[in-house]
Amino acid sequence: MEEQERALVVDEILCKTYGAPFVPFSTRDPLSEMVNALLSHRTKNPVTRAAYQRLREVYPSWEEVIEAPTDQLEQTIAAVTYPEVKAPRIQEALRQVKARNDGELALEFLADMPVRAARDWLEDIPGIGAKTSAAVLSFSRLRLPALVVDTHHLRVAQRIGLVAPKASLDKAATQLQAYLPEDWDGQRVYDSHQGYMRHGQRVCHWNHPECQNCVVKHLCDYARKA
Repeated sequence: MEEQERALVVDEILCKTYGAPFVPFSTRDPLSEMVNALLSHRTKNPVTRAAYQRLREVYPSWEEVIEAPTDQLEQTIAAVTYPEVKAPRIQEALRQVKARNDGELALEFLADMPVRAARDWLEDIPGIGAKTSAAVLSFSRLRLPALVVDTHHLRVAQRIGLVAPKASLDKAATQLQAYLPEDWDGQRVYDSHQGYMRHGQRVCHWNHPECQNCVVKHLCDYARKA
């Protein structure tokens, strides 16, 4: 079985197992999703949600975030990991969006671009890599077919053998996106991410994976070796 075929068979099984289609968890505009994604790096989801809510309470507009003293912004998002890095990074990302979009603080125009071009546009902003660019396009209300690959998704793909054991998150994301049919819409690509992610959270744990309970163990290199 070729790797793309195996990837799609695994995808179908995981989506069926975990109940696709999945309801999107966010209805944010893409600029807001960009800020949320930057906050979320190496931070648990409940902490990210609380920090984002606090940020919006203190600074109701993104212009206010840009103009805020960086040390005060850092204090506002202090609950996340590395707030001293994320505060200036968020401000710079917002400045760049405004400067590159004729003074407008918005990212809706990305919907009119090919997905790869939209991701490249975002990834030119310091601090935005493959995971963040995909999150902006997929998790926001744009609902574009950009595959988000998080650490759970990556771990499942590596153990199955769909990407190299030491592949970086960015390299793996590119390879896994390439396996997906070009005619898949944003919902179907989102489902793919959710299926792999949920499997990583519930069965294919970082420590002591439950191979005996795995619905794709017959397709998994790690399970065969174990």
